Amino acid sequence: MTGPLERLADDVRARGGLLAAAVRDAAGDAPLGTVAAAGPRAASHRDDYALLVEAIREGYLQHYGEGRVVRPEDPDLALLAGDVLYALGLARLAELGDLEAVTELADVISLAAQAHAEQRPGDVEPVWEAGVAAVGHGPSAIHARAKALARAGAPAAPAALRECAEDVGRGAPAPGGEEAPAA
Repeated sequence: MTGPLERLADDVRARGGLLAAAVRDAAGDAPLGTVAAAGPRAASHRDDYALLVEAIREGYLQHYGEGRVVRPEDPDLALLAGDVLYALGLARLAELGDLEAVTELADVISLAAQAHAEQRPGDVEPVWEAGVAAVGHGPSAIHARAKALARAGAPAAPAALRECAEDVGRGAPAPGGEEAPAA
């Protein structure tokens, strides 16, 4: 069975064009996709969730680092690849009808961009971990509060976001129903 990164590479190659020429062998871990796919919300589409999360993560890496699947030599093409991969992942999610998860991953994209713009690199991975956990397990009031802290640039944001992801990893139910206060 091929993993989500290999499937993503195949998908980008099949689309052709400049990005297809920049695809590299993509074997390896896809931990964020695995987290989302393991959640109860993804139960009937585990492979799809793993792929779409990794497509969006690859889009992020094109903008802020180095891709695992697509590695264009031209930095402008890398930015374009990032936009295409963001759109690919979000479109696949919308096709599944999971608009709640679209919102969560859009928040991940915007909060990660904000953290980079505000030179808070320590916020980025916790944003991803908590956001992907919310995709697979559902959002919670605790996660909403942690995102509000991240939007405000609060020093407590990374720890609050990590706690959300760890709670899901420990099998804690995603609490909800209460309104998240503003940061």
